[in-house]
Amino acid sequence: MKKAENIIVGISIGDLNGIGSEVVLKTFEDARILELCTPVIFANVKILSFVKKTFESMSTLHGIDHLNQVVLGKINVLNVWKESIDLKFGENDNIIGKYAIDSFVAATKALKEGQIDVLVTAPINKYNIQSEDFKFPGHTDYLNKELQGNALMLMVQDKLRVGLLTDHVPINEVAKKLTPSLIIEKVETIRNTLIQDFGIRRPKIAVLGFNPHSGDNGVIGKEELEIMIPTIKSLYEKGTMVFGPFPADGFFGSNQYEMYDAIVAVYHDQGLIPFKTLSFGKGVNFTAGLSKIRTSPDHGTAFDIAGKGIADHNSFKEAVYLAIDIYNSRIQHEEITKNPMKIKEKQLEKNNR
Repeated sequence: MKKAENIIVGISIGDLNGIGSEVVLKTFEDARILELCTPVIFANVKILSFVKKTFESMSTLHGIDHLNQVVLGKINVLNVWKESIDLKFGENDNIIGKYAIDSFVAATKALKEGQIDVLVTAPINKYNIQSEDFKFPGHTDYLNKELQGNALMLMVQDKLRVGLLTDHVPINEVAKKLTPSLIIEKVETIRNTLIQDFGIRRPKIAVLGFNPHSGDNGVIGKEELEIMIPTIKSLYEKGTMVFGPFPADGFFGSNQYEMYDAIVAVYHDQGLIPFKTLSFGKGVNFTAGLSKIRTSPDHGTAFDIAGKGIADHNSFKEAVYLAIDIYNSRIQHEEITKNPMKIKEKQLEKNNR
């Protein structure tokens, strides 16, 4: 097994006019995190040195031109480009968007090839990244293609985990996409990630209803009766501990969510509004369903405060920690899968404490 500091955390720098570079540098000012991993920032050491000076960061940067030059325990900056860039914090700039994607594409390639162990992505601006070479709504869709997975957005903060059946889909299109096959696919993805990535042997999953009051037995919509209830029942009968659909309005306020290992929301705001309210700025976006590990903070570029030195880095820091934890959990899961007796040993140890 790798030593902690040998875990290579690749970081795509995101939109340099936003708060991404600030929260990255703030995260690694704490030298203790370098005892848990070795960061590699995909950017340019000159531009990050400028950012470091702007925010009077105490981080010490180590510039490299190739990944075989990584120094363990240092903040490595891989020079993805050499040219100078003019930053204008808080402004939307297509040129900056191009560099954000250059960083992300290079980091994804390194992840695919095993040159980094996990990937943490700083926020991008979805408007300025579009080009002839990059026609994806964001990080997740590109990763899904490159890693040939079944990507699912799972928001995580401690034991609160909220997954989405549909993510960046307009509200008026959600009902059309709500099918038995989608529910089965996403619930099974969440079940597998809870086992493999979070070490939960028999996860309990709650599914929220689509309509107000979960349709009130068909009075306020038929989706629950015709699609969701039969599908959830079928999954349960096959051994998946999945329950619902629960009326979404009172589910979080009544603390019902604490009874489950994950909650599945039907659409973006149904899941993310309560999640962000409860996670207190420490939430993490984990892309479940991929062969490789990617996390990100649960916020965007925050152009309104970019360049002011007041950005909260806690969500990015938690994204780094979660990526490391999941990496270690996957190693343990693989070992246990190869040697089932370890499950009994671990259970005996737990019982004897």
